[in-house]
Amino acid sequence: MIVLGVLAVAAALGAAYWLLMSPFSPTSRDYPYHGPDEERVVALTFDDGPNEPYTSQILDLLAAHDIRATFFHVGHCVERHPEVARRVIEDGHVVGNHSLSHTFGTYLRPNAFAREVEQTQTILSRVIGRTPALARTPWLWRQPALLRMLRRSDLHPVAGEFCHALEVFQISGARMARRAIAKTRPGSILIFHDGFDGHGGNRAQTVVAVRDTIEGLTARGYRFVTVDELLGVPAYH
Repeated sequence: MIVLGVLAVAAALGAAYWLLMSPFSPTSRDYPYHGPDEERVVALTFDDGPNEPYTSQILDLLAAHDIRATFFHVGHCVERHPEVARRVIEDGHVVGNHSLSHTFGTYLRPNAFAREVEQTQTILSRVIGRTPALARTPWLWRQPALLRMLRRSDLHPVAGEFCHALEVFQISGARMARRAIAKTRPGSILIFHDGFDGHGGNRAQTVVAVRDTIEGLTARGYRFVTVDELLGVPAYH
């Protein structure tokens, strides 16, 4: 009975993940994880920043290769590193909304996530001088009511595919890059993390992975675009 109970819980968790977090779930049509596949293009995206010195190191890499990317910023991190958020814009990248605190509990309290999104819009408007039209929910949570709330707020939900399932543990950057390159297809949206939730954290191996991924995809003939370009939606209001 204990074994059956454990299996039932595991099955329920798996089903919940598939429906509410997997980019391949039936709800993905409302939360796109890729764009058109007519051209050999890919969108690099970065979540959970700004986070120093890693966001700046990634910006240096992108500048060296003349690549524009999309950064989904956490509001509290923008308040900690406003100069880095401004550099992201000055370097020609696109900034989207990734919540205020990046805490799962906001999904469990009525209207809490909506308030976080609104507060982050205010912070970003003040710091970077623009109001994003793109949003990505932490952990790619895709509850239908939440996605409807984002659209009522004139925000386009954007998902993607994680560069590697074990990036959070900062495994070898070369290993992450191999996986990211292997899963890339024309129109892919790749997700890297320049921070960890809303708390910063060491992202040295992610920087290595970004470097190797750029080099590998460039050698395979890929061109890099921002998410708004890929999906044909506005970046800002």
